[in-house]
Amino acid sequence: MELRQLRYFVKVCELRSMGRAAVELGVVTSALSQQISRLEGELSTRLLQRSSTGVAPTDAGLAFLQQAQLTLRHADDAVRAAQQARLSGHVSVGLAPTTATVLGVPLMRAMQQRYPEVRLHMVEALSGHLTTMLHARQLDLAVLFQTDTPRRWSVAPLLAEKLFVIASPTLEGRPTGTKVRLSQLAEVPLILPSGSHGLRATLMAAFARARIQPRIVAEVDGLALLMDAVRAGYGATVQPGAATARHDRDDLELTQISDAHVGRRNLLVSLSDDELSPAALAARVVVADTARALVREGRWTGASLLDN
Repeated sequence: MELRQLRYFVKVCELRSMGRAAVELGVVTSALSQQISRLEGELSTRLLQRSSTGVAPTDAGLAFLQQAQLTLRHADDAVRAAQQARLSGHVSVGLAPTTATVLGVPLMRAMQQRYPEVRLHMVEALSGHLTTMLHARQLDLAVLFQTDTPRRWSVAPLLAEKLFVIASPTLEGRPTGTKVRLSQLAEVPLILPSGSHGLRATLMAAFARARIQPRIVAEVDGLALLMDAVRAGYGATVQPGAATARHDRDDLELTQISDAHVGRRNLLVSLSDDELSPAALAARVVVADTARALVREGRWTGASLLDN
């Protein structure tokens, strides 16, 4: 098996046409077809389904395509590293909106300082969406909140976050003091994310254990709009302290939820080590170091470190 064959196969899958792929690759169609056939012969399986309208990958072809793309990416990274005599390449990192609020820019700064030749691709999305992207090999690593990850992934505990009731000082019925129990929130108007968010599921389970029905006045799927609504006094919300990192704290009051079982664990999750490029392996260390530094320096509100 040759890298050339992998590049040919990937290009054919992208364009769904032997003829167009041959033109773009600068080879004759018959030579391209012969290389694909040799690849299929070596693998003893059909990778492409040919028809009068073009070609499409078979189920085996789709599985092979993901790994071929990963192999080519690592090969390109290796070439760049050798040429530049320093760590290079690119890495994709996924962060949930609240995590990105406090970790995003410091991570970018740390990567630029340590590995200026590594191109960092940051993705901000819900934790569930980040999990899907990891499955599809669209991300190298991400900070997630759930532990039901495939065994082939690398999972390391990162930090634990307390949850807070966050409200405008003008909101009537908001909790006062530094701490509050969930059982005291039954009459507080709450603005929460919808059920598709992992945090919402966590909160509803916690409310059920406290035997109260929360008074939810609005659902907002988007951290910026949710916090704008809280600042405007339409209701309070329950979020980790990181949610306030981009906001003027003079406009908000934070009251920590004291129930012992209410909180959120942050996990650093990546593809397995043998699937990660040198750049991604290095970035994983930088993510952990940066997050832990933010906690130690008191710049991640309500967070504490977890032991590995």
